[in-house]
Amino acid sequence: MILDCQDISKAFGTDEILKQVSFHIEANEKAAVVGINGAGKSTLLKIIMKKLAADEGAVVFAKNTSVGYLAQYQEISGTQTIYDEVLSAKEELVQMESQLREMEEKMPQLSGEALERLLERYNRMHHDFELRDGYAYRSEVTGVIRGLGFSEEDFLRPVGELSGGQKTRVFLGKLLVTKPDLLVLDEPTNHLDMSSIAWLETFLSNYKGAVLIVSHDRYFLDKIVTKVIELSNHRASVFSGNYSAYAVKKAAQREAMLKAWQNQQREIKHQEEVIAKLKSFNREKSIRRAESREKMLNKIERVDKPVEEQTDIKIRFEPDIISGNDVLMVEGLAKSFGENHLFSGISFEMKRGERVALIGDNGTGKTTMLKIINELISFDKGRITLGTNVHIGYYDQEHQVLDDDKTLFEEISDARPQFTNTQVRNILAAFLFTDDDVFKRICDLSGGEKGRVSLAKLMLSEANFLILDEPTNHLDITSKEILEEALNRYTGTVLFVSHDRYFINKTATRILDLTEQTVVNYIGNYDYYLEKRDVQMQGIAAAGKNVRTEEKSDKAKLDWKQKKEEQTRIRKRETALKRAEEEIAEKEAHLQKLNEEMNRDEVVTDAGRLSEIHQELTRLSEELEKLYEVWEGLAEGQP
Repeated sequence: MILDCQDISKAFGTDEILKQVSFHIEANEKAAVVGINGAGKSTLLKIIMKKLAADEGAVVFAKNTSVGYLAQYQEISGTQTIYDEVLSAKEELVQMESQLREMEEKMPQLSGEALERLLERYNRMHHDFELRDGYAYRSEVTGVIRGLGFSEEDFLRPVGELSGGQKTRVFLGKLLVTKPDLLVLDEPTNHLDMSSIAWLETFLSNYKGAVLIVSHDRYFLDKIVTKVIELSNHRASVFSGNYSAYAVKKAAQREAMLKAWQNQQREIKHQEEVIAKLKSFNREKSIRRAESREKMLNKIERVDKPVEEQTDIKIRFEPDIISGNDVLMVEGLAKSFGENHLFSGISFEMKRGERVALIGDNGTGKTTMLKIINELISFDKGRITLGTNVHIGYYDQEHQVLDDDKTLFEEISDARPQFTNTQVRNILAAFLFTDDDVFKRICDLSGGEKGRVSLAKLMLSEANFLILDEPTNHLDITSKEILEEALNRYTGTVLFVSHDRYFINKTATRILDLTEQTVVNYIGNYDYYLEKRDVQMQGIAAAGKNVRTEEKSDKAKLDWKQKKEEQTRIRKRETALKRAEEEIAEKEAHLQKLNEEMNRDEVVTDAGRLSEIHQELTRLSEELEKLYEVWEGLAEGQP
């Protein structure tokens, strides 16, 4: 056991957050903490990290446990570059490498006992340096920075100039290369695009340490965790398995609890009716029997009624006007900002009833495309045509039409005057506004809260074509599930941008992947996209087309000459890839031989040879790092 939380309780004034929360984490275990917003997830992590004191209980770590903590917001300042900032997590290895080189330079100048002492110290340090992968740490740092979505050009950017999200990514990179025994991560996928999240999934799945994660990314949790700790009604319940397994078990558990409560309520009602009947006889014997039954009834341990979940709230919204079957036609669309060419030749159509997810890495132009369709910004080339009776409802967190002087309740009830007070409250509750929150004024809300109100209003609008930019941001898992169900019931048309793969998987009927300045069409959900992506991209590379669906792939072939050129390019890349792999194997074998030679008795005392070997090791390591980069580029399809 690496972490043991024992009866943790925490309250802020009269607001109880956590009550006797207990669980443990084993070495190498991957666990998630889930719960609605305000359940106390981040509070629990702060207590574990001793950033906040618990009112009661204890947090116990195994002896000598190293812990790394990522908060939701990390502040990093200074003039250091991104590369140097992440590299600073390897400061001990940097210093060891520097000391080893200094000793090598001194060796030829010493003899006798002084040389022996230096050699003994050198061998000890070199052995430790090897055990800690000293010859690979720079490659590791480079790989982590790239994996978290930074390009080669970003490596030299000063951290002081970065956005808040970029700083959090840099801090996460430092944590990952530090490799503590326990990683405690609060929303680690915030600020990451899909490819970076997929990289982080692989990294954490293979991580040789324990991980405790708070995240609303259900797809991410499904891929990584084997234990779920649910915070609900101030208490913790532990479930084995990933998020999907937890969701099934939770639903079954709640159903069983509800049935137990209903059965007991029926029995109590029956006994009360019997008691009332016995008393009505008004005979001494029947009264005694009634009193006996009353005593037994009072001794029954009452089953608590399961607390109503937000999942009981159903949002149903329907367009008032049905659009034509053809909703949107985009032909030859192109957009650039100066020298930044986002996309060109983009063409696709949308039919009534489709729910299309527009995905792609950060910076590919997804939000720009939504704004172009909504006529918020202009395009350079192409044509956009809306179908008959199409009315757009647009959600953008930067484009919120709300009345600052109104309360939340007024904002929703004015949008739908026919709603009862209960219906208005249910809508607001689905978007995380409960109790007295509904009487807050719009001007007093945070940006995220305003976004949720805007989304709630949009769900009630008369639009039959919804365009949504990151609709699940600032929503907890329960609210995402409510929104998913609402969209799946919606008979209008939806085009949305999202990084939430679970949400995409549940709602999308089609996926448009904005990549390489073009768009690739996948007729299915996110799992289908993953299954077909590699095949589809190979087809795109071979055909050189802007849009290509599986159904039309045979019509999009290159002519004979282009195909021959493409085949030649592929053969060249495969040959170069094989050559790079052979060179890597050869140099790694040479590196191994040098390490073995370095440990021989006759070499240990030979300062000159030791210096030569270490210089050769350094040279080989640098060459290997360049070869790894070449191989990685070839493996990704670069020429």
